[in-house]
Amino acid sequence: MRHIAEAAKTTPVMHETDVLVVGGGPGGLAAALAAARAGAQTTLVDRYGCFGGVITQVGVDTIAWYRHEGTVDLEGIGIEFERRAEEMGGTAPDVQSRSQALDSELFKVVADRLVEEAGVEPLLHCLVTEPIVEGGLVRGVVTESKSGRQAILAQRVVDATGDADIAFRAGAPCHTHSRGSVMGVTVMFSCSGVDKARFLDHVAESAPTYGDWGKCWSVKTEGKEDRLFSPYLQEPFDRARREGLIPEEIRSIGGTWGRITDAGEATSLNLVVMAGYDCTDVHDLTRAEIEGRRQALLAIEALRRYTPGFEQARLRTFGATLGTRDSRKLAGRYELTGEDVRGEARFDDAVGIFPEFLDGYGVLVLPTTGRYFQLPYGILVPQGVDDLLVAGRCVAGDRISHAATRNQMCCAVTGQAAGTAAAVSLKDGRTTAQVDVARVQAELRRQGARLD
Repeated sequence: MRHIAEAAKTTPVMHETDVLVVGGGPGGLAAALAAARAGAQTTLVDRYGCFGGVITQVGVDTIAWYRHEGTVDLEGIGIEFERRAEEMGGTAPDVQSRSQALDSELFKVVADRLVEEAGVEPLLHCLVTEPIVEGGLVRGVVTESKSGRQAILAQRVVDATGDADIAFRAGAPCHTHSRGSVMGVTVMFSCSGVDKARFLDHVAESAPTYGDWGKCWSVKTEGKEDRLFSPYLQEPFDRARREGLIPEEIRSIGGTWGRITDAGEATSLNLVVMAGYDCTDVHDLTRAEIEGRRQALLAIEALRRYTPGFEQARLRTFGATLGTRDSRKLAGRYELTGEDVRGEARFDDAVGIFPEFLDGYGVLVLPTTGRYFQLPYGILVPQGVDDLLVAGRCVAGDRISHAATRNQMCCAVTGQAAGTAAAVSLKDGRTTAQVDVARVQAELRRQGARLD
């Protein structure tokens, strides 16, 4: 690779804050709210024009579809997302669980209001390019925006980028995996013109279940999931391949649907899941976006031809960005394991809980038996740098634990923990690596989080 030499330059400081959260998805949004509620001056930065991350930018409206009879669930800010959206008329009963599906567009406003009410300083359309590290401490970030190249200084930083971008660029060890070993990416889309009654009659007749997932995704369940209803679609795409509409070599079309509104909108079609892309490579991201949109149109045509109720369906929207499940992950002070998740692990430094819900790497386990595990503070703490915490799907852990922690509600748990710890450490005059975890736990409980 060729290189160029850049001239030395000074960068103006546009803002200073106590706690800076980078990335406004479920993890980052929860982190910012928690830090502000713990008394810290807090700023939340996102590269897009709204907060909400995978909810608003990708279009995934079912953030708690794991919730079934018998589920022991988290508490705290993640539940607040659902409750506030419901209060604003921005939810509908989820078709496959005891949860609420969110109106992804209205959730942009829900997030705005939560941020405003907490006194968080919002900053949108702002790309963070690199951390500012002084003596092993992260002291802010450099940004690029329409305002130019500027800096934000902070006493504590939370990396909620999803890809551990800040931690990695600050020199913290991270785990990366080859293109062939990571979970697939998705171009989400929605349709209008759906005959809701006709489609739901067809679904009732075909009675899809989680056991059907193995037909497309080679998913292994515990067996107890196999007879539970799942909004799964596969037959129209198999038929489209047999009849030449979809090329035989394209095996990435097939998946689930979300809300079907009374107006005939299918709002969360998760039907294109493509393997072999590195989400930290700009060339791969470009190829995936373009190929995903091409495949989405093939999927819509197959639905029009072979699925009752979709005969007049047409493209409504694509997600604003690619849906990514898996990329770079932190090498933390503690590495969560699949055994921890499956063994109901308990930790002295617990900062939240999450039900035994696994969705990834060919494993599907739904939390129908009341089992849950604790999340330790150590998975948020990087090695080699301090006053930096990581939240969301890039927390430390192995592949099977990632199949749990990558989920949106678990991201909210680790986000709330990271934001709280950042604020408490600052208040107590300790670094984030040295913070009194008992004090963090007390503040989390005060905020309504469940730790045990």
